Amino acid sequence: MSSEILNQLESKIQQAIDTIGLLQLEIEELKEQKQLLEHQLAGANAILVTLQEENQRLKQEQVVWQERLQSLLGRMADLS
Repeated sequence: MSSEILNQLESKIQQAIDTIGLLQLEIEELKEQKQLLEHQLAGANAILVTLQEENQRLKQEQVVWQERLQSLLGRMADLS
């Protein structure tokens, strides 16, 4: 093989090595981003569960107050 062909081959190999290195760095960055997003998602899910529980509690409380109000209105109607 001629020297020129070997130089071209060496150049292409070096480019491939450089590209692989850059891709490995990009993979690591993407893994870190994924981990961060998973952590944020877990936090958001925890907040969602808390809000759903509070919403259910408030709905139950609303029913209790509505029943009390209906009872009071019924008593007032009986007094008339």
